[in-house]
Amino acid sequence: MRRVLLTVLAAALALAGCGAEASGGGKVTVFAAASLTESFTRLGAEFEAAHPGTAVTFNFGSSATLAQQIVQGAPADVFAAASPATMRTVTDASLAGAPVTFARNKLEIAVPAGNPAKVRTPADLAAPGVKVALCAEQVPCGVAAAQALKAAGVRVTPVTLEQDVKATLTKVRLGEVDAALVYRTDVLAAAGEVRGIPFPEADRAVNDYPIAVLDDAPAGDLAKQFVQLVRSPQGKDVLAEAGFEAP
Repeated sequence: MRRVLLTVLAAALALAGCGAEASGGGKVTVFAAASLTESFTRLGAEFEAAHPGTAVTFNFGSSATLAQQIVQGAPADVFAAASPATMRTVTDASLAGAPVTFARNKLEIAVPAGNPAKVRTPADLAAPGVKVALCAEQVPCGVAAAQALKAAGVRVTPVTLEQDVKATLTKVRLGEVDAALVYRTDVLAAAGEVRGIPFPEADRAVNDYPIAVLDDAPAGDLAKQFVQLVRSPQGKDVLAEAGFEAP
């Protein structure tokens, strides 16, 4: 009788485990570029709603910094980068399979709502007395800014170089600089606080955003399902509303 009870208990526990997996219980950790903060936070909430008992944890920041953290052993399930170059840091270390591009982003000039320095073009960023913030050159938004400014034939001496696009935009929001080069998506996210100025040379510095499930992902199945959501029509709608372009 005892053996029968143990067998029944084991079967019940196995079924409970299958039920938890089917319902999506667990935790998935996503490392994502800072510019994805608003759209991925929304997708994370939608993912949790569709997978009761599941928690999505995000680590947003500079893609270059996140890639280094992953290479150094930080536990993560998914990596979404703001450029193929930063993704290669992870794939070259054999930590993820082939990434897929899921979105594109381009720069705008961000100025305070009143635009006191009267910045209208990239050339105005080089005018005497205009204080400009840029992303550091080793991060994707910094690389894109350098390419766009080169295409415009403008040399800018920034008063500050920031480690990610959110920190760069914050300088504008706080009134510490007259302008910054940031992604269009970040301008939209700060609607009312800053004004975005499109410029044609930004088309020469469009960033592709790749995403990949890490090979040693602790929550591999959930990670794949999250990537599927990002690439689904539902995910594409969220990204488009945030200002991202389709790849």
